[in-house]
Amino acid sequence: MIVARIKRLIARARGIARTPHAARRLTREEMNALPPFDALGLESVVEVDSAESATRAFAALSRETVVGFDTESRPTFAKGEVSRGPHVVQFAARRRTYVFTLHNAECRRVVRELIGSAALTKVGFGLDQDRRLIPIRLNVHPQALVDLETLFAQRGYGRGVGVKAGIAIALKRRFFKSKKISTTNWSRYRLTPQQLLYAANDAYAALCAYQSL
Repeated sequence: MIVARIKRLIARARGIARTPHAARRLTREEMNALPPFDALGLESVVEVDSAESATRAFAALSRETVVGFDTESRPTFAKGEVSRGPHVVQFAARRRTYVFTLHNAECRRVVRELIGSAALTKVGFGLDQDRRLIPIRLNVHPQALVDLETLFAQRGYGRGVGVKAGIAIALKRRFFKSKKISTTNWSRYRLTPQQLLYAANDAYAALCAYQSL
């Protein structure tokens, strides 16, 4: 019995050693007091909505090894309504963020190829829903997809670190997200400038946080 107890104590100690110490997250007040995140302007955002723009975007993104990643879907409001998204897919490179709308067949093909590429690491926040919806909507299983929530959890910050908390932790900056823009119609053929900036900066922030980590 003594030997068995010693074994249990050793196993418990090893488990504690493998578990990172809990790291303190910033409070809402502390995050609000941080200087603003250096967000992208429209000059750094490319809307991809045609075969020609999809070809150019693919050529540029194929030269990257890591990109920020996110998607947007038209919100559902009725009870029991099923999301048809994603309707928009974003890839953030070092100098440009490419925002794909998915009405064009070539845009969808390029997005599928990028998402299914194991050579292109795609980093983002809260990707569980994307992993579930992308195979249904785009008929491709994501490869090399890195959820930053997992990386922050491994560093002791717990689960559920989103883009606002992640940017505050990694960059000591305040990231602004507009709820008004987030609930707009993402299935439209042409996005508004506000939608383009919202979508682009979600992906760009993920890339910045990953590079900081």
